[in-house]
Amino acid sequence: MKLILIQVFFLLLAQATECKPRPGRKTFNKLLVISFDGFRWDYDQDVETPNMDKLVKEGVKAKYITPPMITMTSPSHFTTITGRWIEDHGVVHNMKFNSTSYLKLTHKATQNQSDWWDNGVEPLWITAQNQGLKTASFHYPGGGANYSGQAVNRALVESYAHPDSNETEWHENIDIVMGWFNQEDFDFVTLYYGEPDGVGHSKGPETKERRDMIKQIDRTIGYLMKSIQQHQLTHRLNVIITSDHGMTTIKKKPQVEEILLSKYLKFWKDVHFDLLDYGGFGMITPKEGKEQEIYNALVNAHPNLTVYQKENLPEDFHLAKNSRILPIVVVGDLGFNLNSRVIFYVNKGDHGFHNGEMDMKTIFRAFGPDFKKNYLAEPFDSVNIYPLMCKLLGVTPAPNNGSLTFTEGMLLGEFDKETPGLTDQIRRHVNATLPLLA
Repeated sequence: MKLILIQVFFLLLAQATECKPRPGRKTFNKLLVISFDGFRWDYDQDVETPNMDKLVKEGVKAKYITPPMITMTSPSHFTTITGRWIEDHGVVHNMKFNSTSYLKLTHKATQNQSDWWDNGVEPLWITAQNQGLKTASFHYPGGGANYSGQAVNRALVESYAHPDSNETEWHENIDIVMGWFNQEDFDFVTLYYGEPDGVGHSKGPETKERRDMIKQIDRTIGYLMKSIQQHQLTHRLNVIITSDHGMTTIKKKPQVEEILLSKYLKFWKDVHFDLLDYGGFGMITPKEGKEQEIYNALVNAHPNLTVYQKENLPEDFHLAKNSRILPIVVVGDLGFNLNSRVIFYVNKGDHGFHNGEMDMKTIFRAFGPDFKKNYLAEPFDSVNIYPLMCKLLGVTPAPNNGSLTFTEGMLLGEFDKETPGLTDQIRRHVNATLPLLA
C-alpha cells in the first residue's frame, strides 16, 4: 500500500507541475470583473447613484486607483489582466502599428490580432485555465487573442460597429454572464462596457450627457445585484468593478494655445512614422539621422509639451524597455491634445495624459462573500488588481509586478492568507485519491 501511495504521490506531483486541470475543484468562489471604460474616479460624486452607494456599504471602495502611464484602453486593460507594466506586456497603444509597413489598426480592429497581444506575458484567463478553472471574456480587450496558441475557454469579441451605450443590451449581457456562472459553472469572467468613455469623448466629462450615462451605469449595477440574487450566486460570486483610465476636458482656442507639432516639425522631411492625434500621449520615429534634430525642435517648443528620448524616459513610466516604444515620446499637459499636422475638433474630452493627474485616476469597487463590508481602501496602482484576483480564485500567479500588500486588507479575516501553491495542489489531489485506494 505504501508503495502504491508513493507512486500516486509522484504521479500527482507531475500532474500538478504541468498545471493540468483539477477536476471538481470547488474550494474558491467565482469571480466576475467588470470594466466600465473611462469611468473617472469622481464620476459618482455629482450624480445620484443609489446602487453604487449601496455597494460602498456592502463591500469595498478604493478612494481611487492609478492606471499605468499610457492611460489608454488597451494598455491599461492588459496591465489589469496580466499584472504587468506596459514595457513588460508590450501592448503599448490602443492602435496596433508597425513603423516599417506604416500599419495602423484601431482598437476594435486589434481584438483578434494575436500577434499584437501575445508577447510572452500570460493573462489571467490562461493561467487560471492551466490550473483547472473555466474562464471567459465578454468584450474585454485582449480576450479574443491566442496566447502561445491557447485561447480563452469562451471569448466574445466586440464588433467594429458595436454600439456602446444600449442599456437593454447591457442587461442582456449580464443575463448571459450569470448563465455562464450558474448553468455552465464558469469560474472567472471578465465583462467590458465601452461607456462612459464614449460620452466623455463626444460630449465631455463635465456635461449632463455624461451624468446621465453614470445614472445608466448605476441602474445596470442595480440590475447586476438583483441578477446575482436571482441566480443564487450571492454566497458564491465575488465581483470587482473597475476601469482603465479617467477623462478630462480638452483645452481649445481661444482659452489656450493648442499643441500643433507641424509648427515645429517638417513631417515630410523629418518624420518617418508617428502615433499622434490620439489624446495626450504620442510617439515619433524620426527619419535616419534626424532624432536629435526633432528632439531639439520640440523640447522647448510649447510650454505644455514634454518630450523624451526613449532612453531618458523616467523609470516610473515603466515604458523604456519595450521595443515597441518609438525613439521619441511626447506627452501633453492635462487637457492639451497632441495634434500633428492639423487640429481635428472632434473629441471634447480625452485621456492618454500623465497617470499622476487626478483626472486620469479611476474607480475600484468590490463585493461578495470574500470581501469586507463598508471598507474604504487607500489608493493603489491598477497593476495590483492582478494578485488580488489570483488570491480570490486560488490561482498560483504568473510572474507579475503587483503586490497583495495594497489589497489584502479588503478581504475577510478568515480568508486563507496564502494563495495556494504547488503543495496545496498536491494535497488536494492526494486527498481526492486516497478514498479510491481504501
